[in-house]
Amino acid sequence: MPHLKATRRAINLRRPPRNKAGRRFAASQTPRPTLRMTGAFRYLVIALAFGLVRCASLETEKFDQIEPIPKVYSEEEAVTFYDNLDKQTKVYCNRNSLARWNYDSNITDFNLQRKLEEGAAFAKFKKDSWQELIKYPWKYFNDPELKRKFKLSSVLGTAALSEDDFKRLDTIISEMKSAYSKAKICSFQDSTKCDLSLEPEITELLKVSRNHEELRHIWIEWRRNSGEKVKETYKEYVTLKNKAAKLNDYADNGALWRGNYETEDFRDQISALWVQLKPLYQQLHAYVRRHLRLKYGDRVVKAKGPIPAHLLGNMWAQTWGNIADFMLPYPERQSTDVTPNMIKQGYTPLKMFKLSEEFFVSLNLSAMPESFWEKSILEKPTDGRDMVCHASAWDFCDSMDVRIKQCTVVNQKDLNTAHHEMGHVQYFLQYKHQPHIFQRGANSGFHEAVGDVLALSVSTPKHLRAIGLLEEPTSEADKDAEREATINYLFSMALNKIAFLPFAYQMDLWRWDVFEGKTTPENYNCHWWRLAEQFQGIEPPVDRSEEDFDVASKYHIIADVPYIRYFVSFVIQFQFHKGLCQAAGQLENNAPLHECDIYKSTKAGNLLGSMLQLGQSKPWPDAMEVVTGQRNMDASALREYFAPLEDWLRAENERSGEFIGWEKSDKYCLQTREELRRLKVTTKQS
Repeated sequence: MPHLKATRRAINLRRPPRNKAGRRFAASQTPRPTLRMTGAFRYLVIALAFGLVRCASLETEKFDQIEPIPKVYSEEEAVTFYDNLDKQTKVYCNRNSLARWNYDSNITDFNLQRKLEEGAAFAKFKKDSWQELIKYPWKYFNDPELKRKFKLSSVLGTAALSEDDFKRLDTIISEMKSAYSKAKICSFQDSTKCDLSLEPEITELLKVSRNHEELRHIWIEWRRNSGEKVKETYKEYVTLKNKAAKLNDYADNGALWRGNYETEDFRDQISALWVQLKPLYQQLHAYVRRHLRLKYGDRVVKAKGPIPAHLLGNMWAQTWGNIADFMLPYPERQSTDVTPNMIKQGYTPLKMFKLSEEFFVSLNLSAMPESFWEKSILEKPTDGRDMVCHASAWDFCDSMDVRIKQCTVVNQKDLNTAHHEMGHVQYFLQYKHQPHIFQRGANSGFHEAVGDVLALSVSTPKHLRAIGLLEEPTSEADKDAEREATINYLFSMALNKIAFLPFAYQMDLWRWDVFEGKTTPENYNCHWWRLAEQFQGIEPPVDRSEEDFDVASKYHIIADVPYIRYFVSFVIQFQFHKGLCQAAGQLENNAPLHECDIYKSTKAGNLLGSMLQLGQSKPWPDAMEVVTGQRNMDASALREYFAPLEDWLRAENERSGEFIGWEKSDKYCLQTREELRRLKVTTKQS
């Protein structure tokens, strides 16, 4: 306590006083004892005096120099504030959505500028509103719905960035999407023909070509003309996304994305689901690898190795349905691919979407508004414009305007996609009465699952026969072969549903590692291929380096779209399907789940509608419980659906002595192409 020591030193009555020279005074000169103030004591006295003066003068001091006491808002005031906020948000959201639609459907510099301007205006509005919103003590509200509105609205997202940073992030994403949409490659047969776009030319080639050299050319050139061009831009994107996440009190952007699921152990739940699904995937992988080896030979496909990614009929090896033609379990049985019949019957993109609408209406769900048919883009325009052809559903935030943008091709795959996108729109229509903050899926996976759960019915042989796209069995022999036809059907489904699961998982595993800083730009590409080998059991057709950026050849990576929603969707859609089939009475007497078709079941439709109408007004386990009676994600329904196929695959792989799993790839991934070149030279010399 320094001030006490100073006081003791200041009053000294025991020692004889001294003169300036340090000598004692003579007795006659000795002064009377006095108080002598040292520097510390002097400051103590001054401070006390100032405090007394300060207290005495408070009443006369100017109050504008004192920090005002924050106002405590009541819950009633919060209701009024939020109702007004909701109305304004819908206006800004509508303007922003229109500008985004105009750009994605016609990529021009003018439309880009308008999109950036509206995006910046919406972000500023959200940030200004958020600064007011956080003044309310919402954590202590009694009304659970109001409390949830404030909770969800308190996460600002990228709008938390400064105006300059927000504009820069928006520009970066637009530039990457533009590079992706405009990417073209040269033909394998004619190197002077360099106008092949992903949709439809490249996608069609991957579907029909069985020349592994041509497939390798397409695979390499697409990545060279898309992902490779945006690696430097992507680094800046990661920095800005993480900056926004931290402004929202999240450790990184991956954590912010996972926050949508409102589950602390979400990452562990996803990992547990993959453990549940992996045995089925490995059986499918082994069977497909065997048939690819029979098709292309041991030099191209190793008996125990990962599958070369360019041979699977899809640019990213995420679905394998396009190669079913030479590996169907029972090729002599009737195919469930109804594409030839669709073409024969004169199907058009419009007819495909009308068919989808009729399915929803048969369930007592909503028809599309007239404006949907007037404003949607259902096939690729022929006027030469550049546009984002990736299929997408749009809600324009006004409870009226909903659209789809899809470069539809007349085939069964796009028929299923049409139902998927219409599922999104049905969700929009069912929760349109909700406040804007609740006009979302219960979680992101729910939105993706809704369309697919309808497609599970649409793709059954039973339904395809009901709508005249598949012929009825005409003889007892045909009926006796029903089991073989069922295996073919489930196999075709698995090539799209089961093959997709590890890809959907690793897409965001890679991004979570990037956002957390575990994977740095120096390891972007090689880490991607480590994950692809670990989870998908695939390898690149050629050696790769960090000068490549293969993961960014996928739209969702450069378009800032989280992907784990699709993994979640592919699991919970089977839970939904089982719940709806039970409501429709389709599972009585142990009827198999894979034969269920809920077409025309109003009971199933009403049950589904009751879940969709909730939007995000309740946590997702509450919404899931409405349809399934369960509160957790569980892959049991999926395994039940594919059980006949899994049993068949296991027996077939045992019969052929197929290796289950895969050994390490012999493909290299190094830092530079020069290192790869030197390695090849060294290998040849040795």
